[in-house]
Amino acid sequence: MQAIVAGIQELRHKLDKQDAVTAADKKGLRDQIDNLNQLVVTCATKTANLALAAPEKKKPKAPKLSQMAERFVYEDKAKSAGTIRDTGKTVQLFIEAFGDLPVDQIDGQIAGEFRDLLFGLPTLHGKNHKPLPIRDAVEQAAELELDTVSGKTVKNHFSRLSSIWTHLVQREIAPRNPWAAWKFDITKKIERRAWSDDELALLLRAPWTRKALSERTYKGIIQTALYTGMRLGEICNLRNKDVKVIDGVLCFHIQPYTEVVNGKQRDWSPKTAAGTRIVPIHSTLLEAGIMDFKNSGLYFFDELTIARNGIRGNDFAQAFSKFKRGLEIPEEVTFHSFRHLVSTKLRNQENDIRELWIDALLGHEATHRSQGTTNYMSGIEVRNLQRVVEALTY
Repeated sequence: MQAIVAGIQELRHKLDKQDAVTAADKKGLRDQIDNLNQLVVTCATKTANLALAAPEKKKPKAPKLSQMAERFVYEDKAKSAGTIRDTGKTVQLFIEAFGDLPVDQIDGQIAGEFRDLLFGLPTLHGKNHKPLPIRDAVEQAAELELDTVSGKTVKNHFSRLSSIWTHLVQREIAPRNPWAAWKFDITKKIERRAWSDDELALLLRAPWTRKALSERTYKGIIQTALYTGMRLGEICNLRNKDVKVIDGVLCFHIQPYTEVVNGKQRDWSPKTAAGTRIVPIHSTLLEAGIMDFKNSGLYFFDELTIARNGIRGNDFAQAFSKFKRGLEIPEEVTFHSFRHLVSTKLRNQENDIRELWIDALLGHEATHRSQGTTNYMSGIEVRNLQRVVEALTY
């Protein structure tokens, strides 16, 4: 631009010397000046546009969780070996669940999701050589109804992450500490219990709001749990061929099996040996239309899906848990609480029903062990099991 302006000044100086140039030369000089002036305008416009379009200076990317753990924990010689080891386990669990996220992306919502996952972990997770990834372990614990970790264990995980975030907030690497101010009941482990009448009424009157599954499937599974005491895994893995007429009574036959699903072999078996059993179908279930679920496919509740780790019904388990939480039903009341409820009702009924029959119906190991007990239980007649089922009233 400076060179062009200097050239224009020189041409104008020549143009002013009228006696030194001819008329033709003057016209040529004027044309050159006009062209250079136009070039100046064009250059100025483009420069202004470039200035407007210049991108803002990007902020440096926030470091990832693993980097911050390395910096503030693993390399800190003042930290004990136990602190370093335990923090490493916590960080690894988080990365398995959410990936190695930049620390500025980890907020209260993610912290809450991690809290829910931790409470679903089985107590023995990580104590074998090849532990399942955290999400698979939680799904398995729900399906097999395993004991899960205590509030104290979850609090310890949060405390380790909170100590890292104390450094991050002080150095303005992260805006706030999402691991602080959470409350945990560390006095005792959450013990599952039966539904109270009020809680059950609240659940059954509330409209189903989860979109993952239809209300029809939700109601069918809940009704089956209430009138059979079956485990969630047993209900979700019922096949159509497991609905049988035995000694003139329509029954669910819970048994281990191997099936080919989507080209892959899938094995399933009840939780215990006593779980292989016959469960007569309650007359109330039949009146409610439970047999409408029977179809020409493989599974009785065919809307349920199989998770990537092979567990069937995890979509229902997660939807039910969120639905129940939305109704503010206590944590100690879970789907397994239907089984507690059925067991409690049967053991408190006034009919002449033997304890062994109740154990056989629910798939419990016999509460009264004696020589020949197993053989006796396997020989219980279906009509006696039907008497037990029909004793359930609500």
